[in-house]
Amino acid sequence: MTKTKTLATSLLSLSAAAILALVGTTSANAAPAKDTDSSGVAVSSHVASDNGAADYWTPERMKNAKSGDILASKALDRSRLLNLGKAPVTEAPGALSSVEGQQASTDSKAINLKTNQSETPVKHIGKIFFTLGGANYVCSGNSVTAANKSTVSTAGHCVNEGPGAYATNFVFVPAYLNGSAPYGKWTARALYSPTQWASNGNMQYDTAFAVMNTLNGQRLADVVGSSGVQFNAARGLSYKSFGYPAAPPFNGESLKSCSGTATNDPYNPQFATQGIPCNMTGGSSGGPWFIGNSSGGYQNSINSYGYGSNSNTMYGPYWGSVIQSTYTTAAAS
Repeated sequence: MTKTKTLATSLLSLSAAAILALVGTTSANAAPAKDTDSSGVAVSSHVASDNGAADYWTPERMKNAKSGDILASKALDRSRLLNLGKAPVTEAPGALSSVEGQQASTDSKAINLKTNQSETPVKHIGKIFFTLGGANYVCSGNSVTAANKSTVSTAGHCVNEGPGAYATNFVFVPAYLNGSAPYGKWTARALYSPTQWASNGNMQYDTAFAVMNTLNGQRLADVVGSSGVQFNAARGLSYKSFGYPAAPPFNGESLKSCSGTATNDPYNPQFATQGIPCNMTGGSSGGPWFIGNSSGGYQNSINSYGYGSNSNTMYGPYWGSVIQSTYTTAAAS
């Protein structure tokens, strides 16, 4: 398995290149899974010009932003049509979760509230706001270790329609709580996603990275810190995921988490995704998965999708060489 990790103050004296060079292996009992894609590694990028994005996101617009899971649902529908050269996409019990489906549910109390817990704000985890197709959306994201100290991880569908246009008015609000932005609103200067996502909307690669502008002359990681990342890890690990679910019964105003051991998606195995017990709803898309039981572990996936309006499993993409290449390109930009 491949790791990149920030070790807080002990590494502050090292160069950015040295931090990115911290690569090692471990002797996990299960053999690391191989990236199953055979179409090659390619990265799609977009230069953002969102100088007015911070002002655009007024408290009212942030409150009324739609869930990014709507975009995930649309991407899944497109993948059914394209078929991506893989096995046909099968229907799980219920459609891919989306804000519309959840709001249409007549019994939101059916969601198992035991599959999440409330969290106090974490400095490097926050909400993401953006515009796509003339509509405003909200997702979740996390500041990750990078040479540029300015990189945020999120879901591919929170950056690019998959396939389609890239987002505008893209901002990251770390440690968001009840409408507050204690560390400011950070605007994007560039957005990166795997070409397999940007060109085909392949759910297997539903991950993206945003490189943020400086704010008041400071870089993001210098203000809120960052998480180490890990690629090509063993499957079936235990994770703790975080996000800001906004669809009922949640309101998106505070951080939630889920914990559990990952298992493969039984409905669409061609996605090569894994799921953990979790009922987080729309708005949590792009929130980080950490190996272990805290926000201090290596990030190894993101919240991508669930099945049905009362889903109790959250699925995330396997971070193999394709997503690693996207991260490496963004982190060095």
